[in-house]
Amino acid sequence: MTTLEVIADQTERLRRALGVAAGPSSDFDLNPVVALPEGRKLRPAGVLVAFQPGRDGLDLLLTKRSSHLKHHPGQIAFPGGKVDRGDADETAAALREAHEEVGLDPDTVEVLGTLPAHETVTGFSITPVLALIRVPFTPVPEPGEVEEVFTTPFSHVMDRAYYTVQGRRWRGQRRLYYAVPYGPYYIWGATARMLRGLAERVNAERGET
Repeated sequence: MTTLEVIADQTERLRRALGVAAGPSSDFDLNPVVALPEGRKLRPAGVLVAFQPGRDGLDLLLTKRSSHLKHHPGQIAFPGGKVDRGDADETAAALREAHEEVGLDPDTVEVLGTLPAHETVTGFSITPVLALIRVPFTPVPEPGEVEEVFTTPFSHVMDRAYYTVQGRRWRGQRRLYYAVPYGPYYIWGATARMLRGLAERVNAERGET
């Protein structure tokens, strides 16, 4: 297939994946023995899972957080953040944050839909907003939050063979998590878990297990 045909096929696979039934996910999926506090209140947030046309197909937009941040310094993340008072919903928050963090104009983004919410160990309920960037885009990283903006191929993050289960110590216990490294970028934790959930749906709609 030509690159344009590959992009069209991958785009259609994303659209169809939204119709595949799936439940919510969490940072605790691989750690069922972790006891969650009763009555916990989760803060709503939205992240933009945005794909754009690349050289060989669709590419996923990701950021490397600033190493100077108090929370999650240097980690790989989607553009996005918590829902502010002025945001209509999680989608609005994701688009606003993407504009602030990487200079992405919301008018150039086609929102395809939302994926099931993901609960984090830090008390957020994150809604992944699946989207396409429709015009050529030159990122402008917000220096206080974003150290780098980069892309990963659709073919990499949608292939479950690239995902591994790894672990590290957290609050005195070994916590397991998904990781899907790409080159020098260590994509792990909530970002990897949400991507793997999308990969499961993309492959499920093709009848693959």
